[in-house]
Amino acid sequence: MNTKTQYQVTIKAYDKLGSLERILRVVRHRGGHIEKMQMQTVENEQLILSLLLTTERSLSTLQNQVAKLADVIAVK
Repeated sequence: MNTKTQYQVTIKAYDKLGSLERILRVVRHRGGHIEKMQMQTVENEQLILSLLLTTERSLSTLQNQVAKLADVIAVK
């Protein structure tokens, strides 16, 4: 049985209609379970999303998939 590992992920994205929903959908589809979430908007119509999540899958796969979204600027 795989064990779940906890990760802290920070995502910077453009604050456009549906951006947050698309990011959260990718996290869910890639097997991430969000334990804690904090989002704030910053200047230049951008948002910073901090997630504490658990997953049995590779974090790099999730990060790569989120980074492919058009509105995403950076994933750390």
